[in-house]
Amino acid sequence: MARAIHVFRTPDRFVAGTVGEPGDRVFYLQAVHDSRVVSVMLEKQQVKILADRMGLLLEEVHRRFGTDLPEDPDVDISPLLTPIEAEFRVGTMGLGWDADSSAVVVELLAVTEAELDESVVLDDTEEGPDAVRVFLTPEQALEFAARSEMVVSAGRTPCPLCGEPIDGGGHVCIRTNGYLRTPGFDPASWFGEES
Repeated sequence: MARAIHVFRTPDRFVAGTVGEPGDRVFYLQAVHDSRVVSVMLEKQQVKILADRMGLLLEEVHRRFGTDLPEDPDVDISPLLTPIEAEFRVGTMGLGWDADSSAVVVELLAVTEAELDESVVLDDTEEGPDAVRVFLTPEQALEFAARSEMVVSAGRTPCPLCGEPIDGGGHVCIRTNGYLRTPGFDPASWFGEES
């Protein structure tokens, strides 16, 4: 079957979002242009890495080329468009700068059993995994990064002692010798301190 490459040169929207409750969320990236919508599934860490690297790329582009970056980007807080039907699960991600169009280029490649050569990323060859390629203005890229940070941090509250996420019913904290931790627990209360 031929490789499918979904290209969005001027997307109306490119966002990260989730479906499900904290602790059991599925993460998606969604590209939208007019009535065309493409969604892909990925891991929480992939969203975080993409947002972090996008911020670093924009800083480098600003430093090298003097490209203006907005101070406070507007963040799209609307939910993902439904129905959400993932084209594929993301395995490899590529990120670059297209100087000709002054755009950040994001490429998301499907998980594949075969080992990938770097030359497949940002290439239109017939061989290789399915892909989504999105061109973002610097402002859109900053908006994506800001929203992604919000989406990633909207999960379960981390334990103040061990950093592991606390479920709705609490969790067994390794730092408290196995005593069950409940949400709202204040470690200072153990030592008679006021918080």
